[in-house]
Amino acid sequence: MKTKLLVSLVALASLAGAANSSACSVCGCSLSSDWAAQGYATTPGLDAGVRFEYFEQSDLRSGTRSVDRSTLTFPNDNEIQQKTVNRNTWLDLNYVVNSSWAVTASIPYHDRFHTTIAAGDTDISTSCASGLGDVRLLARYQFHREASQSWSLQFGLKLPTGRFDQNFAQGPQAGELLDRGLQLGTGTTNLILGFSWFSRPTTNLGTFVQATFEQPLAARADFLPSSSLNLSGGVRWLNTSRFTPQFQLNMKTETREHGAEADTDNSGGTIAYLSPGVTAELTQQANAFVFVQLPVYQRVNGLQLEPKWLLSVGVRWKL
Repeated sequence: MKTKLLVSLVALASLAGAANSSACSVCGCSLSSDWAAQGYATTPGLDAGVRFEYFEQSDLRSGTRSVDRSTLTFPNDNEIQQKTVNRNTWLDLNYVVNSSWAVTASIPYHDRFHTTIAAGDTDISTSCASGLGDVRLLARYQFHREASQSWSLQFGLKLPTGRFDQNFAQGPQAGELLDRGLQLGTGTTNLILGFSWFSRPTTNLGTFVQATFEQPLAARADFLPSSSLNLSGGVRWLNTSRFTPQFQLNMKTETREHGAEADTDNSGGTIAYLSPGVTAELTQQANAFVFVQLPVYQRVNGLQLEPKWLLSVGVRWKL
């Protein structure tokens, strides 16, 4: 059976951080859309995907534990975040040049609602932002391919296409600049390097391992975002039906932010998710998927908001 797959490595990418007005979080979603035909596509041509992800960050954490807000008094010396609701839509375009080379563009649209009680305040301040985020451009070179396995390298840039000048809309902090980690973009250009390995050890079993490193090239407007390392692995069960169950483990570790506009104390950490999901073959040209991410390990610096689960759904088709 020929099955094209879109695998969502939903776990652990975008940083939500804070300067004086809000603290940050290690959270979000990262995508690998190339687990098709057990490896990266090699037939020249264009394919596209649309992915929607939802996660609500409401679990206030410090270190490896949750923090009970009912034990806190206000005004507080620390900012106490309340909730961040994320609705992100991604358009992914992948053009295969030949069996070795391909280029990919990932274009995000963010819709984010945030509430917090800033240090020294007793009332909630809110913000709501929507718009274009930071576009990612990647090139891929597949240097080893066999019937049962393949290897590849990825390299590219995250571009500063998202705005980073949003203010709080309501509450005591209204009119004050929202922290850089909660803006639509970081304002920085980041280098991205990656490695992938795909294998099909048996007829009905597929596996993959992927590592991606992201490094900001320079600070901008007194803000240097975190460096990050994403590690993901997964298995899928190939069968005769149109549905292919999959199971992934996703992990991300981030360094602290730096700069006058960074919340260095409340940034960075390590998070791991178990990610069950399923892909469905709609037609010979189109596939759909749904994944749920469940945290199994969380360690954050300072006080940060994290989600209790994440959802990612989408479709992918050959143009």
